[in-house]
Amino acid sequence: MSKLRRRGRISDLGLQDTLNASDLWAERVADLAHAALIDELETWPKPGLVSPVDSGSHHDMDAGTLRRSAAAIRPYFAALVAAGRRDAGMNELRAIGLRAEAAMLAATGGVNAHRGAIFSLGLICAGAGVAGPVPASAEARAEAVARLWGGAIAGAPASTDSHGGRAARRYGVGGASAEAAAGFPTIRAVGLPALRLGRVHAPDDPEAARVQCFFALLAVLDDTNLLHRGGADGLTRARDAATAFLEAGGIAAPDWRDRAVAIHRGFVAARLSPGGCADLLATTLFLDALSREV
Repeated sequence: MSKLRRRGRISDLGLQDTLNASDLWAERVADLAHAALIDELETWPKPGLVSPVDSGSHHDMDAGTLRRSAAAIRPYFAALVAAGRRDAGMNELRAIGLRAEAAMLAATGGVNAHRGAIFSLGLICAGAGVAGPVPASAEARAEAVARLWGGAIAGAPASTDSHGGRAARRYGVGGASAEAAAGFPTIRAVGLPALRLGRVHAPDDPEAARVQCFFALLAVLDDTNLLHRGGADGLTRARDAATAFLEAGGIAAPDWRDRAVAIHRGFVAARLSPGGCADLLATTLFLDALSREV
């Protein structure tokens, strides 16, 4: 097969100069990961979080910040697919992830826009490299992370230099690491079914389906960013609001958008930001897209 020279992508990392069929798979997976981050950003109302409408509970970032971050880390998703293809160990995957974080911070002026997403989406990218371009369900791709690297993830100590890591240690919750080590059980049991249900209720409104997915995740997740900002009371308040939204019909209710906006405003007033749920929404969207790609 002839090789295609590509610029501005994986070759920019100094890993290679040309792309063959396997490399094109890496680029396609990276495109889907980037698209999932943009779809998460553009989902609104999404209580407390940044969107093109406003910055939610954040004063240090806006939609432009997240767009720059997503663009900066996109090549590293391709690098993680390539690493998975050559059966790289966790140390190499972590090294690529750290380079992605450095690129994110350089693009955002030091703002942590996507650290959690680099971790979760990056592992799925590596898993897609191991499997290659073969048909697989979203659930199977999620479970593959546990099979391949669950032990290594679970054995690593909780981060002490991130808000989420410190909150996980303080409140005794698993956080993003536990979710990944177990093959993203919350996504398999809650996120993907909610996304599919949202599409049934709103077949012509992809954003509404994403909102349904987000609220379903918010209702059950021990979000460490909520714990960091609002403590146990803040987490309970957020989960109760999401549960009430869903019990009232979710996006199937005629006034769902007004109700979601009201919850958003309440989160902003209390400075609550469910960043963990945002990461899981992006991860759910990515897994779903991968399952429909091949």
